[in-house]
Amino acid sequence: MKYFLAIVVLAGLCLCSAPAQNTALIPTPRDFPTNWLSQHEANVATARKGGIDLLFLGDSITAGWGWSHGGSRLWTADFAPRHAANFGIGWDRIQNVLWRVENGELDGINPRVVILLIGTNNTGNEDNGRPRNSTPEIIEGVSNLVQRIQVKLPNTKIILFGLFPRGTPNDPVRAQVAAVNAGLSQLAGERVKFLDIGREFLASDGKLPREMFPDLLHPNEKGYQIWADAINPALAEDLK
Repeated sequence: MKYFLAIVVLAGLCLCSAPAQNTALIPTPRDFPTNWLSQHEANVATARKGGIDLLFLGDSITAGWGWSHGGSRLWTADFAPRHAANFGIGWDRIQNVLWRVENGELDGINPRVVILLIGTNNTGNEDNGRPRNSTPEIIEGVSNLVQRIQVKLPNTKIILFGLFPRGTPNDPVRAQVAAVNAGLSQLAGERVKFLDIGREFLASDGKLPREMFPDLLHPNEKGYQIWADAINPALAEDLK
């Protein structure tokens, strides 16, 4: 009997010490905001129509290409004529985009280029103070997402952007963003181009100008202009 109890105790210790799973690897839908699923379904409907040569994929920063106070004017001028589609959804994390990728948003399309920016909502801490994801988890999550996009779209090139700077210079998340981007740079290869344009947004003292990032997270048109200026030369090369 004592041997049986010892085995049970040891088994319990093994279970307790098992490493936590990386949540950024688990495809996850969202119930907030309440229209999240309808936004996803709208993207699936857009995909079913076809005719997408350029696909933007990401969170609210990507969604901001459609905002009047963001990049909508530039979108109309620079990207809409290239048969672009915007599949950015606010508040998304890596795992939410992964779920969307696995549930129809890439089905039946063959874009020449995907513009991918994702991961800022995986940085920092939850309201309870626990980290959303560690730096290695974010890098692993984006790497996995890139691989899944490549499986779904084997003929498509990916332009992967490093996370944009956010917050104040002394905000711990700023250092995490830099570390994540250093890891993401290793994903560059024949079908993946990595671009980190964070320095283009910063003032000489390292601050994010509020006249460009009013909430220190989302750019306005000035910020989207810098992003567009980085995308256009890359597209000129990849769309030859």
